[in-house]
Amino acid sequence: MGQPIPYNPKCEMIARDELEQLQIERLQSTLNRVYRSVAFYRTAFDAHKVNLERIKDLRALRELPFTTKQDLQKSYPYDMFAVPLRDIVRIHTTSGTTGQPIVVGYTHNDLRSWRECAARLLTAAGVTEHDVVQIALHYSLFADGFGFHQGAERVGASVIPASLATSVAKQIIIMRDFKTTVLISTPSHALNIVASLDEVQVHRERLHLRLGLFGGERWSDPLRRQVEEQLRIISTDTYGPTEVMGPGVAGECHLHQGLHLNEDHFIVELIDPKTAEPVGAGEEGELVLTTITKEGFPLVRYQTGDITRISPDPCPCGRTFVRMARVMGRTDDLILFQGVGFFPSQIEEVLAGIDSISPFFQIVLDQDRGVETIEIRVEISDKIPFLDEVKTIETLRLQVAKRIKTVLDVEPKVTLVEPKSLRALDPPGRVIDRRPG
Repeated sequence: MGQPIPYNPKCEMIARDELEQLQIERLQSTLNRVYRSVAFYRTAFDAHKVNLERIKDLRALRELPFTTKQDLQKSYPYDMFAVPLRDIVRIHTTSGTTGQPIVVGYTHNDLRSWRECAARLLTAAGVTEHDVVQIALHYSLFADGFGFHQGAERVGASVIPASLATSVAKQIIIMRDFKTTVLISTPSHALNIVASLDEVQVHRERLHLRLGLFGGERWSDPLRRQVEEQLRIISTDTYGPTEVMGPGVAGECHLHQGLHLNEDHFIVELIDPKTAEPVGAGEEGELVLTTITKEGFPLVRYQTGDITRISPDPCPCGRTFVRMARVMGRTDDLILFQGVGFFPSQIEEVLAGIDSISPFFQIVLDQDRGVETIEIRVEISDKIPFLDEVKTIETLRLQVAKRIKTVLDVEPKVTLVEPKSLRALDPPGRVIDRRPG
């Protein structure tokens, strides 16, 4: 198969001077709309003495205040919506890993833009109307599964909404029987599929897979090569925080030289997370995004918390949008594991509700044959009776594991350790991440 033609060449290959003019026009419209309709932005702009009439070029963007995740959480549920609720036709939320979930609303036009952006990403990866796309992502309040689903339908592909609620064994049977050609999931789920092929007695030769689009967790180049070799596919990296839009914000083309950001829908900045000053091309910094086409839930200078690099150089594929490197880390202590994000403080909250457990714990992240693993070591209280009874210890361990699964949707290996064995750990020692990349 030759080089994929961009889904929308007119937009994706736009001249940079035309793009900047388009961004300014859309930015001015967005700023005026949020000032009129969103109390948070009206208060923030007034506090910073922002004169919207002076925002005439992208450099003036620095006069505007940032929007943070905490700002969005405080707006729960609808205070950041810029249109009446009657105009919102779809609602998604984040997982609420730091407290209140962030509630995101979409108008009809927002869904149209989202489908367009997702279709661009899929087309850049090589997906066509001839493909059968199996989506193994959450189909709940999270945006991931729905974003890719509507984009694949827009491209004209046949879509199988397998979701992550379907067992790995059934995923493989569906993959074989329905002749799936494209898998969309997390890298670790792809490796779980590889590991289960023998169990369900399905040989790789009986699958028709050729492409994989992955995201939702950190993965390295060695892991990428492992996924590609074992599933015999070409893989593509994707990026799309729910609060910004969902899948479709950025994705790799077939050349795998960075993720193209859809700049006709988002203005991209990269800042030093400590000083909030801009960083140069090729330097690491925090990704800041401003939405310029969203009606329901527009964001101005949103600090994503994701650390990356930006390349402004044209891509050989012909697209003119800037490219971001794979996310290298976070500005906070968010842990991403198999597509689920959580904070160590949440583990602490879970343990606080369980008798016979001390508040001291350690999280160990690793990989086993390419599949991400998580172990949570928990210190037993020195006041627990019958400490030497194996049955008592096992019951307590299962209780901790079940509670973590219920609250965080993560299935860890739980190890109970002796009293006073973890309490001397300093905060950095509470999380050990041995995963490559």
